[in-house]
Amino acid sequence: MPNPIVVGLSGNFNRPSKTRLLVTNTVNRISRQYGLAAEIYDLIDLGDSLGSARHVSELSSEAGKILDRIIAADILVVGTPTYKGSYAGLFKHFVDLLEPLALKGKPVVLTATGGSDRHALIVEHQLRPLFGFFMAHTLPTGVFAVDRDFLNHEIISEHIHARIDQAVEEARPFIGQSVAVRTLSATG
Repeated sequence: MPNPIVVGLSGNFNRPSKTRLLVTNTVNRISRQYGLAAEIYDLIDLGDSLGSARHVSELSSEAGKILDRIIAADILVVGTPTYKGSYAGLFKHFVDLLEPLALKGKPVVLTATGGSDRHALIVEHQLRPLFGFFMAHTLPTGVFAVDRDFLNHEIISEHIHARIDQAVEEARPFIGQSVAVRTLSATG
């Protein structure tokens, strides 16, 4: 039986990025807390095929494998930088390639970064409805961080650390369920 896995997707094309840092921090905390394997991807990992793909079959084989890992995750952590009050266009394009039921029931931690507090509602007004369409189970606590929450590629805000800790704790019931389901299907 494979080890349960938490997968992070940073909707950014830059490295390093604050969004990647926020997603990585959240994924690593979930991984350590519950003993899950961890994988983290950026949109840049999907390669050039993402921009021109109108269907999953038009993605490169590497991008297709990443999409499969995201769908197979026991828990998903997504993050996006905020552009003009919304998520990144290529992030939305990637999500548009998913089948409508691909994330049904999947626990998802929502994160976002922005340059100012003006974008703070992106998690509630943009990401939560997007993943609600897919019938994913978005965890109650979303994490939004701004420039002042970071210094030298580190999260320095106690408030952000507390939000991440809260989201990690909210994942607990779902981690147990995925392990139980895998155990039943392996023995049944």
